[in-house]
Amino acid sequence: MKQDVDLKQNLDSKQNLALFDLDNTLLAGDSDYNWGLFLINEGLLDGKTHQARNDQFYQDYKNGNLDIYQFLEFQLKPLSEHPKKFLDALHLKYMERVIRPMMTQKAQELVDAHKAAGDLCVVITATNSFVTKPIATAYGIEHLIGTDPEMIDGQYTGGVQGVPSFQEGKVTRINDWLKARGQQLGDFSKSYFYSDSHNDLPLMKLVTNPVAVDADPTLTAYAISHEWPQISLRT
Repeated sequence: MKQDVDLKQNLDSKQNLALFDLDNTLLAGDSDYNWGLFLINEGLLDGKTHQARNDQFYQDYKNGNLDIYQFLEFQLKPLSEHPKKFLDALHLKYMERVIRPMMTQKAQELVDAHKAAGDLCVVITATNSFVTKPIATAYGIEHLIGTDPEMIDGQYTGGVQGVPSFQEGKVTRINDWLKARGQQLGDFSKSYFYSDSHNDLPLMKLVTNPVAVDADPTLTAYAISHEWPQISLRT
């Protein structure tokens, strides 16, 4: 059953926190998977070898058995093969051709409702921050917690900096991010987390208001059994 999400806030209450997963949640598609396809279409990757591995990693993610470090070694390698200026120009094309068609009006309205309520809004995603920062910005969300690709002397190395923002890593990353701001989850009157994936259950279990969005079967079953709201952001 689809349920509405209550965003009402008492004037005297503390600020709320609104966390958004990105791929297949705010976006009607996966920015990480489609970045690989985009690079193939641009002639920058070999289609046969890359797409087969891309497909397998994506299936592993959906199955809940993705080796995040093995995947990141695969997915971040192309960033190390081109100058940052070239990659930034390429991403502009990616945004217009691939990402903006995935941005739904319902997703934007949800973000806008939280912003209008004065909530602290954060995109928290396993996808690397090079791919996702412009997408968060396009939704009007200032704060992004993504998996950070390592950069040395202005060039991506193909490695990872810090803890990947994946599964339990999302808990680590949001706690560290809030701590750096002098805050913690318990400081907020309400904490929302919107996600489509059972991979996000570790963080969903910690917030006061978890919301399943166009959820996969495992998360759908968990949401039903725990009476969590379920919504759709598709057009």
